[in-house]
Amino acid sequence: MDRLASYGSDPFDKPSCKGCASTLKEPYIKCAECGPPPFLVCLQCFTRGFEYKTHQSDHKYEIMTSDFPVLDPSWTAQEEVGLLEAVMDCGFGNWQDVANQLRTKSKEECESHYMKHFINNPLFSSTLLSLKQMEEARTADTAIPFRPAGDDPPRPTFDSLLSRDMAGYMPARADFMEEFDNYAEWDLRDIDFVDDDSDVLHALKITVVDIYHSRLKERQRRKKIIRDHGLISLRKFQMLERRYPKEVQDMYDAMRRFARVLGPTEHDKFIESHALEFELRREIARLQEYRRVGIQTFCSAKVYDRLKRSREEERKKRIMLSEVLQYIQDSNACQQWLHKQAAIDAGLNPVVAAISSSAAGRRSAPPLNLTGLPGTDKLNEKEKELCQVVRLVPGAYLEYKAALANECRRQGGLRLAQARALIKIDVNKTRKIYDFLIREGYINKA
Repeated sequence: MDRLASYGSDPFDKPSCKGCASTLKEPYIKCAECGPPPFLVCLQCFTRGFEYKTHQSDHKYEIMTSDFPVLDPSWTAQEEVGLLEAVMDCGFGNWQDVANQLRTKSKEECESHYMKHFINNPLFSSTLLSLKQMEEARTADTAIPFRPAGDDPPRPTFDSLLSRDMAGYMPARADFMEEFDNYAEWDLRDIDFVDDDSDVLHALKITVVDIYHSRLKERQRRKKIIRDHGLISLRKFQMLERRYPKEVQDMYDAMRRFARVLGPTEHDKFIESHALEFELRREIARLQEYRRVGIQTFCSAKVYDRLKRSREEERKKRIMLSEVLQYIQDSNACQQWLHKQAAIDAGLNPVVAAISSSAAGRRSAPPLNLTGLPGTDKLNEKEKELCQVVRLVPGAYLEYKAALANECRRQGGLRLAQARALIKIDVNKTRKIYDFLIREGYINKA
């Protein structure tokens, strides 16, 4: 006679007879030749010689029973299972109700046996602890705890510009305000599995659930990419990018889309290798320049670099002076600027006399030179002209433009007061940016 093992994932599930579909009571018969799943019949169907599909009455069989001791010679396995079921149903400490449900043992026997073998048993306690640790290790990859590298991400106020930059991430809850594919659960709200479903309808419902699982996996995959690459704090990520030269930053921006394929370490190694290649190429070009001008020693190279820097500084000063003379036509202002530059070159603290409003009035600053500034290539001609007039670097303009456009889409329109609350700069510059975006159709007036 075979001893009964746990049936299915739940040890308290009761198998049913294949012949009469009644709940099996021990002892019952298990076919040794059929399965999986196991072919189980009760004693009544077994004595009638029940046959079903490939199962024949002359197959070898096993008698399943739990009438054997496990922890105590006076307690059978069936009574052990019944005791655990009774404690789950009646609650720990209600030993009289437990004994009434078990029927074969008294209140004192139930309490002493449970305390001895399930509470105070060190072997059983260590087994439970190891099972809990195994379960935690098995399910460790199912949930994605957000532990970004470095310090904890900032905790901005709700619906602020920084909060939108962080995609609505809530550090206190380690989750996002809106998930990717946020309404994926709506497809399941009306699905209900009932017994009278046809095979086609049941298969259709299963397919919908499988699609929902695939959408959950995609949501989990995106969270894992954000967690692994430390993308929650966007500004900190951008500061890390700025440590590279401009050429490497452009390549970094182009190769960012491949970060989802590579892991964070592999992606960083890839970028670092290209940065190293850029540095090597620049050093090789510098050595080739030395060779072209006939320099053969490092001492001569140092003198050459110092003279080259001084010539470059003089050239920048001449360019600056020509720009000032080009955009400022007032001779008094030009003379004042020249005296100030001469004092700066002499190492003195220049004291510039203020121009009286009655004499010359307030003079506007010269337009900003955008040559070589990051983000200039992303602007059209009108946007370049705006940045020159308001003296705004292209990177800051692009950030303000994105913030105002996002707020306009969210609100359905944007007022000047709202724009000034979003971007904390000079109010006149804010008005010029706001009017330009309205005029070019990037945002709508509320």
